[in-house]
Amino acid sequence: MNERILIVDDEPSVHEVVRAYLERDGFIVYDATDGQAGLHLAMTKRPDLIVLDLMLPDISGEEICEELRSRSDIPILMLTAKTTEDQRVEGLRAGADDYLTKPFSPRELVARVKAILRRTAGGDMPLLETLSFDGGRLEIDSICHEVRVAGKSVEVTPSEYKLLFSLAQYPGRVYSRFELINRVQGHDFEGYERTIDAHVKNLRRKIEPDLSKPRYIQTVHGVGYRLGLRRE
Repeated sequence: MNERILIVDDEPSVHEVVRAYLERDGFIVYDATDGQAGLHLAMTKRPDLIVLDLMLPDISGEEICEELRSRSDIPILMLTAKTTEDQRVEGLRAGADDYLTKPFSPRELVARVKAILRRTAGGDMPLLETLSFDGGRLEIDSICHEVRVAGKSVEVTPSEYKLLFSLAQYPGRVYSRFELINRVQGHDFEGYERTIDAHVKNLRRKIEPDLSKPRYIQTVHGVGYRLGLRRE
């Protein structure tokens, strides 16, 4: 089955070029030129990945990202003309899995789409039993790729799941940001190490009992992060 890609961008030239390159590689492509149409197609067509421009005429890409994340874990590759690190990290905090700055190479976009789909397919993750922590309050089901807090399923992005699963495999072990980027984004990822900080912030908001004193995902200053729990 060919993977379906949704492009949400208000520039006709982007649609024309990106569609041509994606279709040449066998992808099925849907188009939207504004945020409302993009959200509608995302919910009705259920694409395998969304290429999302952050600067749209009606709704910001960050808002669309947050709305999609409240309903779905569809991988998102954001396109941005924003050039500062803080601006790009803000998009990742909204729930994007990767980013590409404009102007971009269509070949690189296709390569990143394929890399994200490989990472989120989950084929490289071992099928283990559910990992349980904190008296069962936090559970990670590696077969269903589901995170549960106090028995309730929590919506996490594919990148957030991989981050939490990586930490949970060896509780207490400290991982550097570089190690976590390799585990979450893959060795071909060329982004900033602060990408991991954005994913950690999002995860903490979803799973920590007290954000002011994180117990689950702990910061080890000058090094990185660890899961501060014991497996049960």
